[in-house]
Amino acid sequence: MKNYILFFLLILFIFPFSNEIKAQIVNSTIVPVDEVTGLITYREVVEVEGTKKELFYRCISSWLNEAYTNSPGVTSVRDAATGKIIGNHRFRIHQTGKKGNKINTGMILYSFTIEVKDGRYRYTLSDLLLKRPSRYPIENWFDKSDPAYNTQWNAYLKQIDEFVKSWIEDLKEKMQPKAEVVEEEW
Repeated sequence: MKNYILFFLLILFIFPFSNEIKAQIVNSTIVPVDEVTGLITYREVVEVEGTKKELFYRCISSWLNEAYTNSPGVTSVRDAATGKIIGNHRFRIHQTGKKGNKINTGMILYSFTIEVKDGRYRYTLSDLLLKRPSRYPIENWFDKSDPAYNTQWNAYLKQIDEFVKSWIEDLKEKMQPKAEVVEEEW
């Protein structure tokens, strides 16, 4: 009988927390969450051929200037000596209507840092915010107990993840060294 009572009490104490734990597990599988800060953070060190100087200028000329129409306005730091580029930008999220049309539902602001060294670079994309009159961190969407909780938030998190993965793929592609064209002399 004692075992049943203990089991019942255990279920009562664990059950209220299980939804919160489940929400965090579901959302953290959609987007990566930094264990220390608790913020959504995409970060990776990528090995690539080139010196610090070559990688810095390759990042600007091959990627940054093509990825952003106003790249000087996007970046706040472009320091060749330290090999650091810091920028801020935004993109839209949407909801799909009943007829399949896309309805804009918000603007996501984000920050990125690219640091280059000889033979490698590191990108960090973080500080995701929903554009509002005040700062609204995207991590608030993890809280399913929030009275304003919207089931659409997981779909928005997936859109954010898809955008960032595309951003990363483009960066990696453009940071590869260009194949030198050797002309034959005859």
